[in-house]
Amino acid sequence: MNKIAYEVVVGWEQLPEGWSFVEVAGVATDSKDRVFVFNRGAHPVIVFDTDGKFIDAWGESIFTNAHGIYIGPDDRVYCADNFDHTVRIFSPDGQLTQTLGEKDQPSDTGFVAGKSPVLRGAGPFNMVTNVALSGSGDLYVSDGYGNSRVHKFSGDGEHILSWGEPGTGPGEFNLPHAIAVDRNDRVYVADRENSRIQVFTVAGEYITEWNHVTRPDDLYIDREDNLYVAELGQRAGKGPNVQIEPHTPYAQVCVLTLDGEVQTRFGDDDPVAPGNFFAPHGIWADSKGDLYVGEVTVSGGGRFGLVPMDCHSLQKFIRIRG
Repeated sequence: MNKIAYEVVVGWEQLPEGWSFVEVAGVATDSKDRVFVFNRGAHPVIVFDTDGKFIDAWGESIFTNAHGIYIGPDDRVYCADNFDHTVRIFSPDGQLTQTLGEKDQPSDTGFVAGKSPVLRGAGPFNMVTNVALSGSGDLYVSDGYGNSRVHKFSGDGEHILSWGEPGTGPGEFNLPHAIAVDRNDRVYVADRENSRIQVFTVAGEYITEWNHVTRPDDLYIDREDNLYVAELGQRAGKGPNVQIEPHTPYAQVCVLTLDGEVQTRFGDDDPVAPGNFFAPHGIWADSKGDLYVGEVTVSGGGRFGLVPMDCHSLQKFIRIRG
């Protein structure tokens, strides 16, 4: 197996003057390797070419809080909005074609932000987190902050089944934050606050779990069967711009095989330095294996003085082959 290695591209994105991501919740590429950046600024979906040149933007006045994005093989764009409890499906140019879930109508899990944790699993959705498709076109949704479940839908949006309850045992979740499906129809769930990835069949049957990740925030499987993991770590580190005591492990990106073997892990202890991370929240690789990592550095640290407000919220990494 050839070692996987990357080189960061500093200042890759070329935003229009006066624009800002604020923070990047998710990132995905389409069949043409155009990069769709799902962010919490005034223009929620900003599209670039592979060189970082601005192409388009859309989604204004639609989203409450950008959270997760997925692009299917037909280039349809799936966006999870965790504050209004919906998954919206768009054409590549931003035309809304379908909405799953009821806007501002969370399912009854007993969850009350800041007051009560998730008490029971329930139907779609309560603060939904992310989306992935299987090879057959079925849709899998991690339903995370206010629920403890995974939901399966048909390609037409019909709800098929759900699984999961709050807890730490097999098939239980403490914030299912992201999801991925491989070509063999195994479902990988980033069980973030249990610091593990759980693996299931498409029927929701538990297969195994991996505990050598720290608060996994996002997952992506590329065409070479590499599993990319954005590890939130402890949202801390050390360095000249960090005003808190160091904790370990710090935020990193990990690349696994589909058997859970670590191929590489990178990100150092100064989260502000290029190529390192403070709060990696979205991850995706394009057809060349180049990697994009989005971060929620403002809510995660900037407004609390943990990192500068202009800390990187999107980074591109070129894959080095040889």
